[in-house]
This record gives sequence, C-alpha cells and structure tokens, in this order.
Amino acid sequence: MLEGGGFQVVDLGVDVPTEKFVEAVKERKGCILALSALLTTTMTMMKNVIEALNEAGVRESTKVMIGGAPITQQFADEIGADGYSDNASAAVALARRLVG
Repeated sequence: MLEGGGFQVVDLGVDVPTEKFVEAVKERKGCILALSALLTTTMTMMKNVIEALNEAGVRESTKVMIGGAPITQQFADEIGADGYSDNASAAVALARRLVG
C-alpha cells in the first residue's frame, strides 16, 4: 500500500534485530520507520527499537509509525511512536501526514 501511495519501501523482513533497524535508518536519513507486530509478545520490541534510535541519535530525524493486530493508539503513545494505524489504507494517509 505504501509503494502504491508513492513511497519507496525497504522491507527489512521479519524477526529483525534492533541494530538492523538503526543501521537502515542511518543509511536513509529523514525516513519513516514502519513497524508491525502480529503478536503481543513482539510488541515490546517496538519500544526497544525507538529507544535504540534515541541512543543512536537518529530519532529526531526519523518518524516512527506502528501497527498490527494487537497495537492500539494508547500503546503507540506509551512507547513514543509518531503515529499508529489500524489498517494499511490509513497507514498511507498517516505516512503522508508524517512527511508533511
């Protein structure tokens, strides 16, 4: 959906270590990082990724949007994500708002 919306998408895959997200963001300054979780057990990793972006000094230049079956707006707010979407179509609109 994001590609169809005009965004260039780099898919890092599944079960991606936190360090790989940080490396990808450093290579693509000023990007949007979209994270998805299908299980509640993987939701905690989203917070870890945001913390790692802060520690690496790239959080200010990176917008983070999250989604997935167990994700809520409340959770997005709690972990410091820039946005949340409950479906792929709304995610495109969210990405457009984030890039302003």
